[in-house]
Amino acid sequence: MTRLTSVFVVALLAAGCSAAAPAEMAQAPASTPTSTSAAAPLGEPRTLVKNLAVPWGIAFLPGGDALVTERDTARLLRVTAAGKITEVGTVDGVRPDGEGGLLGVAVSPVFTEDHYVFLYFTSAQDNRIVRYRYDRGLTNATVLLDRIPKGPIHNGGRLAFGPDGYLYASTGETGDRALAQDLGSMAGKILRMTVDGKPAPGNPFANMLWSYGHRNVQGMAWDPSGRMYASEFGSSSFDEINLIRKGGNYGWPEVEGTGDDSRFINPIVTWSTDQASPSGMAYADGSLWVGALQGRKLWQVPLASDGTAGKPVARFDGRYGRIRAVATARDGSLWFGTSNKDGRGSPFPDDDRIFTVTP
Repeated sequence: MTRLTSVFVVALLAAGCSAAAPAEMAQAPASTPTSTSAAAPLGEPRTLVKNLAVPWGIAFLPGGDALVTERDTARLLRVTAAGKITEVGTVDGVRPDGEGGLLGVAVSPVFTEDHYVFLYFTSAQDNRIVRYRYDRGLTNATVLLDRIPKGPIHNGGRLAFGPDGYLYASTGETGDRALAQDLGSMAGKILRMTVDGKPAPGNPFANMLWSYGHRNVQGMAWDPSGRMYASEFGSSSFDEINLIRKGGNYGWPEVEGTGDDSRFINPIVTWSTDQASPSGMAYADGSLWVGALQGRKLWQVPLASDGTAGKPVARFDGRYGRIRAVATARDGSLWFGTSNKDGRGSPFPDDDRIFTVTP
């Protein structure tokens, strides 16, 4: 038995799982798109707001307004469907560095009762998740989880509530590959917790870990059946979309893309890294919609009723540059934001921008 297999079995036994579980993790080969294919046309995107600076996360309030984070300025903005912007405030404690800064945002599923808003950001010491009460501004800051490893790259940062009512967070391995397989580290993982920052009931391990073996997840979404998907940056060969399973090991750094090792779960979609660098992701109208940074497009990934992926279709190829933030509004429209001011893009006039389009 290899050291990696031994660690995995020990962790499963500690979680009360069968040591035979890894053999069930092999998946069907992923689809690897090399070009676009014909599909129903989308409407023309409408420019909603202009002149932002690296909009990273988008989350919607019950009335339809969105909260938007800016990575490098640490500003939290409120944006209406008509494009009106209000600055909620600059978040205390954010220390932008490389790919770190003010990242994910999530709104409580019972916001009308508790007024909770959650932010994931890079501080001077770590990455952390902080809960606030949001009325006219942000108050009552409560650190739910700190000491998430940080680095100049691969800080993860996405926050989202699942259909089970629990808060999920994605973390990166910060460039230290071994951390992704280390069950004692929060790096290179998807975490699941309560609104008070406790491990959610039913977690597979005796902590907040939900899945592991991730390089850098920046997108999470659920389909109507409750299946969870995550977008993940590859290194030099393949970017991925994964169907996330409780306790699953997604293979990094042992595998990039699809492999033949039954200890690891294979992705359902892969791209060459020049076509994607997939970041934000949302579900709408039977498809996953994935922002591509290096690929400079919005990918549409049709999903079958059993959760398998059809051939991805490239939307708006090259029109808007790097696309990072993607979210589904309460009216069913898609909002997506550019990331051309992140140091790796070539800004267009009025960048960065957020667009809205109806699937």
